[in-house]
Amino acid sequence: MAYKQIKLKKRKEESLLRYHPWVFSGAIEGIDNGIEEGDVVKVFSHEGEYLAIGHYQVGSIAVRVLSFEDIDINEKFYEERIQAAWDVRKSLKLFNAVAENHDSLPNNMFRLIHGEGDNLPGLVVDCYGKTAVVQAHSVGMHMARKVIASALIKVMGEQIRHVYYKSETTLPYKAELGQENGFLFGGSTENIGIENGLKFQVDWLKGQKTGFFIDQRDNRSLLESYSLGRKVLNMFCYTGGFSVYAMRGGAEEVSSVDSSAKAIELTKQNVLLNFPNDDNRHKAYCEDAFKFLDSNTQKYDLIILDPPAFAKHRSAIKNALKGYIRLNNKGIRCIKPGGILFTFSCSQAVSKDQFRQAVFTAAAQTGRKVRILHQLHQPADHPINMYHPEGEYLKGLVLYVE
Repeated sequence: MAYKQIKLKKRKEESLLRYHPWVFSGAIEGIDNGIEEGDVVKVFSHEGEYLAIGHYQVGSIAVRVLSFEDIDINEKFYEERIQAAWDVRKSLKLFNAVAENHDSLPNNMFRLIHGEGDNLPGLVVDCYGKTAVVQAHSVGMHMARKVIASALIKVMGEQIRHVYYKSETTLPYKAELGQENGFLFGGSTENIGIENGLKFQVDWLKGQKTGFFIDQRDNRSLLESYSLGRKVLNMFCYTGGFSVYAMRGGAEEVSSVDSSAKAIELTKQNVLLNFPNDDNRHKAYCEDAFKFLDSNTQKYDLIILDPPAFAKHRSAIKNALKGYIRLNNKGIRCIKPGGILFTFSCSQAVSKDQFRQAVFTAAAQTGRKVRILHQLHQPADHPINMYHPEGEYLKGLVLYVE
């Protein structure tokens, strides 16, 4: 198949020769006439050497590389990439609809495709039971959505019977695609997912991301192991994932806080799903996190700080770091001696070292002795492409505060 071409400036091919999957607009010298957003294009060096093939898009990241080999991008390509991703998930034994023994808890929620981490930049696919939720972060993946849905059904067999497309908020608005969310295949109203034996309502219709934050699964399990007998505060609770795990872990009391009334209602529903007999250990507060911590007089044994991304672009890093310092300062001050703090950043633009420095600064401001017990990150179904360090977006620390 004939693809339009992009030519790079002199010596701008180094990153592609190191297999980094992005071509920035500043590296481009020439573009064939008639190229439109979402087109598959071939990238050549200034000297005319083939380098890669990928999706073209207007903006700072001009090309997201699909392959460094000179191949056709068709349904067979998507089938092979999805199959490779599914093989990884099967080897991780993430999917277990029914517990086979007492050591294994049922789980039917996992990420199948994680963008660059699965060599499909611009594409995210999360699986909830028999439903796959597809999210495009590039115009190219949006244009290929029907081919992707077909490939998903072919590869996954009986595992997936419904494909829901949810990209209204993730595509560049300037592309004016007139995008609407909806089912590309099948159709299901079943929205209860199971994670490590716990039930959660998954709102793929109107919820954030694909409907649930799967990336905190392992960290929620770790929190559960620290929860016995503790008074727990879950800030930015969203669907109440950490709260439910803390309750199963034997927490004495759990308080969930979020500024969204809808999130608080969802948290209450998820608590009720798992603890239906009027469990009075849980309390929910619809309030701004900073205001809640400022006005709070109670001290907690365990606090979770899992805010939304403070910096979505590099230009916002300075203010984001100030926000992390302020938030962690307040959190540390609210912990009893001998308490535990789980603190996170999901800002891709903020590095692991920058986040750790912000938490260090917050701890120093309080004057309390603080130890790092664990350094946390995203789980195995959110893999990081070795050649794309930007994919390491989730950072976390577990702190012991004297």
